Amino acid sequence: MKTLIVYSSLTGNTKKVAEAIAAVLPGCDLLPVEEAPASVEGYDLVALGYWVDRGMPDGRTRTWLGGVKNARLAFFGTLGAWPDSDHAKECMKKGEELALVPERGNEVYGSWLCQGKIDPRVLEAMARMAGNVHPMTPERKARIEEAAKHPDEDDCRRAQAFFRGILEKMN
Repeated sequence: MKTLIVYSSLTGNTKKVAEAIAAVLPGCDLLPVEEAPASVEGYDLVALGYWVDRGMPDGRTRTWLGGVKNARLAFFGTLGAWPDSDHAKECMKKGEELALVPERGNEVYGSWLCQGKIDPRVLEAMARMAGNVHPMTPERKARIEEAAKHPDEDDCRRAQAFFRGILEKMN
């Protein structure tokens, strides 16, 4: 089986998870999205990692994914929110929907997200938003502090287990 892992990482979170996944995927090529090939022909699985930006995969990931055709895809990503939250589930759904444009012929085998530290520039931009859209509540502060501890070794093991499960589905 030949696998391609493509990732976009702002703070190193998604790269760390990508490297953990690469350790369990046979015949794997690991590339940042800026170096990813335009065509994924010849790959049995494409694992696409992104950081969540405004509820969506980041812009570089969206641009690259827009050209992907006839691929078997599985997604992984990092975000500051709780990974089991409704927001995280919606982020995963949006990522999958970007790939599932019918005329592009892609298949999606699933998505996996974990928390990851938030870039300080993003936090500063949120604080400056008009109408105080993201006020610093005690709950939000606790979530941001917890996100700063991730991805950790347990997250990496869960990502590996998720992708082992994908391989089982494909066989």
